[in-house]
Amino acid sequence: MGETFGQRLQERIRALGPLCVGIDPSSTLLASWGRPDSVEGLEFMALAILEASVGAAAAIKPQVAYFERFGAAGYRVLERLLADARDAEVLVIADAKRGDIGATNEAYAAAWLEESSPLCCDALTVSPFTGVGALTPFFSRCVQGRGVFVLAATSNDEGRSVQRARTDRDEAVEDLILRSVAELNASQENLGSLGVVLGATRDRPRFDLAALRGPYLVPGVGAQGATPEQVGRLFERCPEGSVLVNVARAIANTGPERSALRDAVARWRDNLTSFL
Repeated sequence: MGETFGQRLQERIRALGPLCVGIDPSSTLLASWGRPDSVEGLEFMALAILEASVGAAAAIKPQVAYFERFGAAGYRVLERLLADARDAEVLVIADAKRGDIGATNEAYAAAWLEESSPLCCDALTVSPFTGVGALTPFFSRCVQGRGVFVLAATSNDEGRSVQRARTDRDEAVEDLILRSVAELNASQENLGSLGVVLGATRDRPRFDLAALRGPYLVPGVGAQGATPEQVGRLFERCPEGSVLVNVARAIANTGPERSALRDAVARWRDNLTSFL
């Protein structure tokens, strides 16, 4: 059996640093680049950010919504981005936040995590609102070398009331999710392939973050206000190579010049590396 997603990710982080470059081609960002809010503008921005990330970032994270808004044409751009990233040996985490009942999740998992699908990625973000157990179809793909990041504590303020709500066992929902993922990773000798999304703008949960045995995908850095130093403090006890930090707008805002994008990627990589 080949390397797991967790092993591949940890090796990339150790070699290239903990930066994940978000690709979020919004209408606002396209306008700031002097590009039309069109499929052509979408493709130009997505491929330019990928090019700047090659050899300098551990992964990229395309936000699927910005491609999906153009329908089939947007998905064709996404498929090209995924294929080009694969050719460049860049890990891809699709930020699609899929999650439903088990039968529907089987179809979602086949779409995003099966080798035969044109949308196949290295990892996928998923929502546990229907229960962590309902996500089993996604988790089962991890034995095929894929990864999953479960939303636990997101970086947006609106999520706090739900994610900090208490269960009937007086456990915060975010702690329940973290504990559940840790239990699923318990049998792994190396870094597991089941991770969580935990925003850098959030307070430290009660759960011991060093006990997850899987990777963290960390939004909230850059445009949302969190700093590399905050990330370092939040995850200070976590294993080396287990924390992947997403930066999107703070990098994209330096475009469209390719050299400026490359410089921004390098700066964020170096700043994050100094604290993780």
